[in-house]
Amino acid sequence: MTRAMRHPVSPPRPVLARVFAIALFAAFLLILAGQPGTAQDRPASFADLAESVSPAVVNITTSTTVASRSGPAPSVPEGTPFEDFFRDFFDREDRPRQSQALGSGFVISDDGYIVTNNHVIEGADEVLIEFFAGLELPATIVGTDPDTDLALLKVEHDSPLPHVPWGDSEAARVGDWVIAVGNPLGQGFSVSAGIISARGRALQGNFDDYIQTDAAINRGNSGGPLFNMDGEVIGVNTAILSPTGGSIGIGFAMSSNVAVGVIEQLQEFGSTRRGWLGVRIQDVTPEMADAIGLEDATGAMVTDVMEGPSLEAGMQTGDVILRFDGGEVRDTRQLVRRVAGTGVGETVDVVVFRDGEEVTLSVTLGQRELAGVATPGPDGTLPDDAPDAGASLMGMTLEPLTDALREELGLGANISGLVVREVDPDSDAARKDVRPGDVITEAGQSAVASVADLRERALEAREAGRRSLLILLRRDGDPRFVALGIEDVDNDD
Repeated sequence: MTRAMRHPVSPPRPVLARVFAIALFAAFLLILAGQPGTAQDRPASFADLAESVSPAVVNITTSTTVASRSGPAPSVPEGTPFEDFFRDFFDREDRPRQSQALGSGFVISDDGYIVTNNHVIEGADEVLIEFFAGLELPATIVGTDPDTDLALLKVEHDSPLPHVPWGDSEAARVGDWVIAVGNPLGQGFSVSAGIISARGRALQGNFDDYIQTDAAINRGNSGGPLFNMDGEVIGVNTAILSPTGGSIGIGFAMSSNVAVGVIEQLQEFGSTRRGWLGVRIQDVTPEMADAIGLEDATGAMVTDVMEGPSLEAGMQTGDVILRFDGGEVRDTRQLVRRVAGTGVGETVDVVVFRDGEEVTLSVTLGQRELAGVATPGPDGTLPDDAPDAGASLMGMTLEPLTDALREELGLGANISGLVVREVDPDSDAARKDVRPGDVITEAGQSAVASVADLRERALEAREAGRRSLLILLRRDGDPRFVALGIEDVDNDD
């Protein structure tokens, strides 16, 4: 008996082709599934997320007493048929009335702290909180911050309240999915979904850092949360851009990275405690960067150093702040936010660009709220030098300051420099908005008291290979830097 031998059998060619095609298609699907922006990244539903976060979102109703009408009631002759009617009408008008407003908010702790917008509760006499489950509780105002339009409320309840965590708005990316939850137009709890359209938007405040979204936000949504897909609050819905008053897909939410610091301060102190450097600053333009030898137009240029932390640390007018507390400084807005978010009394390293080199200063921050209107530090003063009064340079007719001119312009005795009398409309100075009455106090980051000083600074800059000269001028007491072209300056000008 012979045993059958097993031999491998080669499959037919068509079978191999089909197997190869299936394997190739499977590999393609695996690669496609791993790519960002594919159908697999789109949520099938927001229902689970909405269900999990809604219990922590609240409706806010405020009541405000509106004063009675002003002015006396018109006199009505006694005995006329309308005497009683007018008396009753104006008696009703004299009584204070209650005005109500609606908004949204969200609970951030189980002991009842609630975040909303300042404009939702501003001027309110009573604040009532309505929870998703129907519970209603009165709230007290812990603190407000008009600068960021944020407010913190507190309710008391025997049981822990549902709450939501903060998320990291810096980690959010343009194109990420978000949902907005709130009380639009007084319709009660409502959810809308969209994406992050842009980041780092500024509306009108010094501390603005808004997330722009196309998730529908309407009146009544103010103060409500903007959630990421992990159910974390990355923004506080604050404003919309709309010609109609309704949502057109351009909404703004204050970023959580700004809101968290403000809310923590309101919770601890009842008000904000923002860091303060004690300087005036402006953005660096490419021409300004070229004028001082800075490689890139970045950072914040110091236009004035006030009595305070920076002056004590040795900061000077004309310094360009490049880094603050280890972080790069791109522009003035970023610096303002970083300083404001740093604790009062903290000592930080500030790296400035000065005379072609980086200098590190150690600055102990003050408190912005206590600074008020600080008195600027003295500018470099030099004796008046009048021989070249009325001389022209760089498209400007200039005259050294005298006591009479200081009095005429309302300047302090410590201000020294050159008064701009006329500006050639075809000059670079005119294009840079230099105006008659401006006072030039510095050029090339050195004090100037005469036209000869200004000419010397311009020639030095040109010899150094620069195309423009950085000047510091004052207008109505406010300093600003301007980079002016120096191609036409010569020794005989």
